[in-house]
Amino acid sequence: MYYDIIVAGGGIAGLTAAVYGKRAGKSVLVIEKEAFGGQITASPLVENYPALGPVSGTELADKLLQGALDAGADIELDEIVSADLGGETKKVKTAFGGEFESGAFIIATGSKHRHLGFPGEEEYSGNGISFCAVCDGAFYKGQDVAVAGGGNTALQEAVYLSEICKSVTLIHRRDSFRGEEKLVGTLKSRGNVRFVMGANIVRAFGEKSLEGIEISAGGVNESLPVKALFVAVGRDPDLNIFAPFLSRSEDGYALSGEDCKTELPGVFVAGDCRKKAVYQLTTAASDGAVAALAAVSYLS
Repeated sequence: MYYDIIVAGGGIAGLTAAVYGKRAGKSVLVIEKEAFGGQITASPLVENYPALGPVSGTELADKLLQGALDAGADIELDEIVSADLGGETKKVKTAFGGEFESGAFIIATGSKHRHLGFPGEEEYSGNGISFCAVCDGAFYKGQDVAVAGGGNTALQEAVYLSEICKSVTLIHRRDSFRGEEKLVGTLKSRGNVRFVMGANIVRAFGEKSLEGIEISAGGVNESLPVKALFVAVGRDPDLNIFAPFLSRSEDGYALSGEDCKTELPGVFVAGDCRKKAVYQLTTAASDGAVAALAAVSYLS
């Protein structure tokens, strides 16, 4: 089946692209392999998306999906298993046997936070375990929290949390940080920040929500009563089969200008799979609009 625009990924960037593509009078198909809305569905409360007010991540995802459907976009809950994006007509096949073609193609597959894999990490995700302090830190204002990681992201999140939380325990599996010394110095100057080096998280525990974590350092186990754990050990772009068609950064993200164009004519990238400075809901929506309008211009 042929569409003017196919969007791979049904997160905020992809669903926004669908709305803008339809408003420009184009036929649009969105293919999502897991859950519409992307990573935001794991957030219990979203307060930084303009005009909506406080909503759960699931509510926000539902509103975005409904907006794309109301605009007239077609939706497929399926996984793309092969792609040919090099020609004038872009072609994909899906796991359920679908075969689709388009004149323009938008890759909006997002990225995934790396997980540590300890018992309880999945169970308490969105209920005490978070992967974004900027997104969820305010829910734990004045409480004891922990951060796992040793790069700039972990250090920056610890700095942010130290300004609003009662205490921050920074847990790193190595004996030295990979992040900037300036950030380390800032944290060392904060009286409410504790460093636990050479440590691993053994498990998370709690009844209805996270009540603490058990860590192991130097062969000694310790129980930390924290209300939240922020895991900041990196992210990986979810580019999968699209990677061979893209120029990518050293850490694997798709390279493009702010116009979301790739080196391949008619192929665009949007959202968290694209290399950029800020990864937030609003920048994902912005990318979706930019990529869709660029695709419309290309088709014209």
